Amino acid sequence: MDFSLTTPALLFPTVSLLLLAYTNRFLTLATIIRNLYNQYHNSQDKTLLPQIDNLRHRVYLIKNMQIFGVLSLLLCVISMFALFAGWMMTSQWLFAIALILMMISLAISLRELQISSGALDLLLTDLEEHEKTN
Repeated sequence: MDFSLTTPALLFPTVSLLLLAYTNRFLTLATIIRNLYNQYHNSQDKTLLPQIDNLRHRVYLIKNMQIFGVLSLLLCVISMFALFAGWMMTSQWLFAIALILMMISLAISLRELQISSGALDLLLTDLEEHEKTN
């Protein structure tokens, strides 16, 4: 296998786009949480509490997605430095670990997406049941 300085650099655009997507997810959730917080303080509606709990779990997952993504990028940079220093085997191992960290980040992202879709499905089901009763 040909392993050069450009090999770890291949992850840079991917990780950058993923971190941007993760940040957008986080910012969207932060806005939703702030709105639910205000709604809860105005109405004391107990039905909001499960939604808030769901959002807390999703924020936790997004935080971990970001952590593993950033660690992946960091190891890519260290791998490039190791290549530059002539430490071929170390560089390859660091890059392999970076790839594993990226896979973990993507797996967590998949789980967060499943939770998000499940929460939306519950809201749609509730809306449909409300329409049937009216």
